[in-house]
Amino acid sequence: MKAIICSKYGLPNTLEYKEVKDPTPKKGELLVSVKACSANFPDTLIIQGLYQYKPEPPFSPGSDFAGVVEGIGEGVQGFSIGDEVVGFNPYGGFAEKVTAQARNCFPKPKGMSMVNASAFLMAYGTSYHALKDRGLVKEGNTVLVLGASGGVGITAVELSKLMGAKVIAAASTDEKLALCKTFGADEVVNYTTENLKERVKEITGGKGADLIYDPVGGDYSEQAFRAIAWKGKHLVVGFANGEIPKIPLNLPLLKGAEITGVFWGAFTQKEPQKSIENVTQLVTWYLTGKLKPHIEATYSLKDAPKALESIMNRKVKGKVVIDMEK
Repeated sequence: MKAIICSKYGLPNTLEYKEVKDPTPKKGELLVSVKACSANFPDTLIIQGLYQYKPEPPFSPGSDFAGVVEGIGEGVQGFSIGDEVVGFNPYGGFAEKVTAQARNCFPKPKGMSMVNASAFLMAYGTSYHALKDRGLVKEGNTVLVLGASGGVGITAVELSKLMGAKVIAAASTDEKLALCKTFGADEVVNYTTENLKERVKEITGGKGADLIYDPVGGDYSEQAFRAIAWKGKHLVVGFANGEIPKIPLNLPLLKGAEITGVFWGAFTQKEPQKSIENVTQLVTWYLTGKLKPHIEATYSLKDAPKALESIMNRKVKGKVVIDMEK
């Protein structure tokens, strides 16, 4: 099979497109013929050895995939050859075939394209877990979303609005913020031209944001936290800025506020039943037209490194997907 291979840790231009041996499903695994795999920010970190998971090279990046079951490992029940599925792995999806734990695979909703399906699970799963389970968002809350036009950011805007919150979307360009408006943002802040703290305070009448959804990190984290409401929650989702922030601990003390970690991958493994319930709700919303993944571009498998470069260069609004049919 063809695959994108990380032979040594490095940037996207060091990845190789090459022929490799087909994988074989082990006990508890499925073998899936990949039809589409979305590219996510963690993929750019994994290939550099900078993510929580550090696979030893050689390996393929790519976590969020959709495809057709081609093989079934020992002990797996509930799946048949030919089933269309969506699934996730820490890595391995930028390939024509991938093995994955059966518990991490779900039937692909009928009517959902392979491209949309591959862009759905991780982004929406992360944001829904963050907002529902970690942020305990309530109707009428004000949610500030940093990096609001990115792969998970745009889903946080969409879900926050669906869950009854007022949404402030923050991003780096007016073009990105225009997209956020179409996904339900009530107010927008361009944090390259405006003072994030002051604008959020102004929008909220001095109260601050009840919930901060932060996949960005860097200096923006502290700026946002300084605009948090009394007893607010700051959700730590990731560090797309490339810098892990160091927030002075007097700030949560003064605000009676919480800094709360969000690690969707670990949640799916440690609390599988809750994860399944979340996915079921998300799929229901999709099938009733309440959610719609924003796919900015698709790439062929051979051009997957270009997809990762576009993410690293912060050029992507929503998601980009590796389409095996291209």
